Amino acid sequence: GNQKSTHMENSQGKKSQHAEEAIFYMNCRAAYLSVLKSSLENIKSKEQLSLVLQQAGRNPSQKTINKYWTSQTTSLNFDDFCAILKKEKPATKNELLEAFGKIDTDKAGYILHDELYKILTTRGDKMTHEEVTSITKQADFNCSGKLDYNKFCELYLTTREQCCKAARARLETDPRLRQQHLGNQTGNVSEGITLPLPKPSPGASRKADHKLPKGDSRAPSRPSSAQSSKASTSTTVSLGASSSRNTKLIIEPDTMKEWQRAESKGCFYLEEDGEIISHKYRLHLPQRSAVCVTIKPFRIPQAERKPCHWLSVDTALFILKENETQENLQLVSFTELQNEEMFGWRGELGAGIYWLLPFTTGCRLRKVKTQITGEAKLVWRDEDGELALTKEFRAALLDIFEMIDLDGNGLLSLEEYNFFELRTSGEKCDQEAWAVCKENFEMRKNELTRQGFLDLNLMEANDRDGDPWDLWVTLLSLGYNKALEMTEACPFVVSICAERCRPRIKAISLEAGGSQLSRAVCRAVVNKGEAKMLEGSENIFIHTYRSGSRVTSVIENKSENKVIIHVNNEQSKNCLNNRGLTLFAVEVAPKSMMVCQHVMALKEQEEWIYSCVHSLV
Repeated sequence: GNQKSTHMENSQGKKSQHAEEAIFYMNCRAAYLSVLKSSLENIKSKEQLSLVLQQAGRNPSQKTINKYWTSQTTSLNFDDFCAILKKEKPATKNELLEAFGKIDTDKAGYILHDELYKILTTRGDKMTHEEVTSITKQADFNCSGKLDYNKFCELYLTTREQCCKAARARLETDPRLRQQHLGNQTGNVSEGITLPLPKPSPGASRKADHKLPKGDSRAPSRPSSAQSSKASTSTTVSLGASSSRNTKLIIEPDTMKEWQRAESKGCFYLEEDGEIISHKYRLHLPQRSAVCVTIKPFRIPQAERKPCHWLSVDTALFILKENETQENLQLVSFTELQNEEMFGWRGELGAGIYWLLPFTTGCRLRKVKTQITGEAKLVWRDEDGELALTKEFRAALLDIFEMIDLDGNGLLSLEEYNFFELRTSGEKCDQEAWAVCKENFEMRKNELTRQGFLDLNLMEANDRDGDPWDLWVTLLSLGYNKALEMTEACPFVVSICAERCRPRIKAISLEAGGSQLSRAVCRAVVNKGEAKMLEGSENIFIHTYRSGSRVTSVIENKSENKVIIHVNNEQSKNCLNNRGLTLFAVEVAPKSMMVCQHVMALKEQEEWIYSCVHSLV
């Protein structure tokens, strides 16, 4: 009886601890998103840090701010912010009263205004007379030249709680903020996908027996550090060293050499808030045919001897069939075959229009803190005082030309150039402006040459009398850093081979994947992955899919109520995920599903273990 009682008390204690942690992360997120647009956006100044701490109910001194924002600090992310809040506890009423009590030596419950002025304007974080006056003018705790500090403390604590409540209320009512969920996650996979009400998920019902696929070493092991809750389930997948690169599937066999091919380049770009955008494509097949579709990072010829950070970025293509309307797209399949960095799909497609949506998890294409020793020089003046492009900048521009020359013909059409313009300036070049370009810069067949592109950028430098500011705006928007390294973009090439017809591919837009891509990712994981019912909750399923170099999990909520799922990756080894957090929580709307996380190996040459516990809060 005593053992049972102790066990129940421990269980209740863990549940309480779990609930407290969920509330803590909810408050962190509410405060963060009151100041910043996304949980992926970084805090970039002391002022922002102070503001976001105030939104979380803290009242940081300058000393506290300086402790976390040193001379070496350039930015802090959401994870850093959560860690600071754990250390900096809000002041309690007793602590405040004790501080005032040291001034009120007579224990009268009041402090003279003159004495308050003297202390607040000469000690610690010195306040101005105006700031002190704004306190003493408050009638609620002002009494004939004296401050009733008991009432002041009550008002301070009430205001602090109101501030936190207001932040949480904004989170609940703003759909844009709700889509951020509770952790670092890029927008292209974070949308909750509503399920059709009368039809249960085919993936979940088909896999209800939870059989393990052959070759998979998944075991239901609960880590000792995992927190207990109302319902939970765990998934473990062990993967060998270099499993992401040693898959030697022949995606394009020799028999395809005679097939007709169409190709287009494209690029993933990382936005300031961490969202990933890319080109989207429309594929036209004039008749039914066997096809092979591939995507891989693009090896820029001129950049062979430079560090190519983007070559380790994972890529995928989702193939969707267009029906009556563009909104009504049906998932056909996705590129799950892998040969080193190439991902592909082989199958048969009927005649018609298809959409190809490029995708990357965001595990390796993400904001990183890097120390840049010096800013690269872009232009210089020769002996005659004429501006010229530096060798390094010229090389970078030639790399950019290769990236934006989507059809690879060595020339930029107006359409290709406009994708470049939209990315770098947000505007398009019309036919009239293109005609002016033709008069001033080298063109061939009404398309801009490499030399013409270089001269166009030199003209921009001349227009600002050598000031490189506009040039840097262009470079930074294309994923380059101040050392002229491309660290926040990943160029890729999409290829389609068809046996019985000539495929045609065209880049249609440059934007975030949105709900179409979110829905495709969720459906792919539900259809191909393993489903586990959350133990103790028959309406929540965790779908886990392993595709060579990555593991993706999707949470499906069939219930009528929203749920919060706590995710614990503490037992994973040599892993990184797209959220950048080991512990986090996600909110899943009723009758919907959403991507929980994507996970990859941190060091590809070493074994990695994905071990995750999902718990219902």
